[in-house]
Amino acid sequence: MNLKKIAIILFLIVCSSNAYASYILIPMDAETQSNHLKAYGITYWTLDRELKVKWLLNYRGGSFLLPDAEIIQRECQIRGVSFEVISDAKAAQILEDIASPAVNQEAVVLEKAPKIAVYTPTGLKPWDDAVTMVLTYAEIPYETIYDEEVLKDELLLYDWLHLHHEDFTGQYGKFYRAYRSAAWYIEDKKEAEELAGTLGYDKVSDAKLAVALKIRDYVVGGGFMFAMCSATDSFDIALSAEGVDICEPMFDGDGSDPGYQNKIDFSKTFAFKDYILERSPNVYEFSSIDMTQKRQINKTVDYFSLMEYSAKWDPIPTMLTQNHTALVKGFMGQTTSFTRDQIKSNVLVMGENRTNGEAKYIHGIKGKGFFTFYGGHDPEDYTHRVGDPKTELDLHPTSPGYRLILNNVLFPAAKKKKQKT
Repeated sequence: MNLKKIAIILFLIVCSSNAYASYILIPMDAETQSNHLKAYGITYWTLDRELKVKWLLNYRGGSFLLPDAEIIQRECQIRGVSFEVISDAKAAQILEDIASPAVNQEAVVLEKAPKIAVYTPTGLKPWDDAVTMVLTYAEIPYETIYDEEVLKDELLLYDWLHLHHEDFTGQYGKFYRAYRSAAWYIEDKKEAEELAGTLGYDKVSDAKLAVALKIRDYVVGGGFMFAMCSATDSFDIALSAEGVDICEPMFDGDGSDPGYQNKIDFSKTFAFKDYILERSPNVYEFSSIDMTQKRQINKTVDYFSLMEYSAKWDPIPTMLTQNHTALVKGFMGQTTSFTRDQIKSNVLVMGENRTNGEAKYIHGIKGKGFFTFYGGHDPEDYTHRVGDPKTELDLHPTSPGYRLILNNVLFPAAKKKKQKT
């Protein structure tokens, strides 16, 4: 018997030793939870020890019900997570109340800690990534991969994939006008070209397309993919431009295909349709999908609302929208939000600013897998720019915007039920 199995057995013995207080309830409402973000880490930590957790959808902000053990209580105390020790009878009553058809609540079993991969280049960048920040803050382990690993089919080792703020079109983030003389831009371009050559491609755009196709296959085969900011629309654009050169000479050394807009195949995309590509290399924009330049809204009133779903009939979008508020602060990015009428009809808009005609948070099914696109760069840094300091999440432990990211992290752990929507 290996050491891990021995540790799990000892852990279970401890869990069953308290006959009077059988469960730990981690509330996720605004009033009683002091650190929502680290609460997800406690839940992951428990799953990683091969114990099941119940996610109480729409109950006190999407609370978690864990087996009671002194070491779990201690871990909550160490991480600053609020919790309540409740009796077996109290837990049974909560579950009975949740099961009532009269309430829009559900208890979903979380069974296994998902193995997480973050697609990101090696080395430090002059900007940060919200997902890696919150995973680190919540103490949820992850591994980083990039083009070489993806092309070697190593995605199959992971349950959940996050796409860093990547440009899958081979246009280097459309930073050309503002940063083409910056040392970091020149170095990044050189490294990308060298990597593409090492992988057997003449152009960065060709290498990125190959990577995008592998990621597509990963999702179609049953994977869970989450993307933010420019990784959302640039991924779909790359898929739709397969076999079409949409890059100008400063990006790939030769001209783009004449009339390439008419050659775009929207049937190949995950989420978007009918968009117009931005041809000029001097415009910091990929296409009409993004609302950054089109939106007319003041920072002080920039919020988006989360949609409400039936927890019993539509548990997937309900899981992904769990929060202690239905109104979340907006935030900018290269891709801030998505033009509402350029989203495919089979994609769920889970968060939107209806007045402004924009979607912020969307979800869909592709083959056997799932994807979620979240517009914007950093939920707690409204206009994060290249070179800005990283966000200190100790200052935002109850961030509703960051909670949406962590909902997606736990999503693959759920015992699946058929979605009705």
